[in-house]
Amino acid sequence: MRIKVKLFASLTRFAPGGQTAGMAFDMDVPEGATLGDVADVLRLPPEELKIAFVNARAQSFDWRLQDGDEIGYFPPVGGG
Repeated sequence: MRIKVKLFASLTRFAPGGQTAGMAFDMDVPEGATLGDVADVLRLPPEELKIAFVNARAQSFDWRLQDGDEIGYFPPVGGG
């Protein structure tokens, strides 16, 4: 199945093809893949993952994806 992936902030460095933050790229994943599976394939360090969204809704990393889903990964954000 095919999904769209967006990486934000410091996670952008793991995007294939040099995408900028928030720029979607297509990815083929097997049926039954989870948010955690995709993070593993992209080699996103677990300590750098704070939250993931599926179709603009926060979900746990064991969330099973569906064909056409758009997902986004965010690192912890600091600020002042």
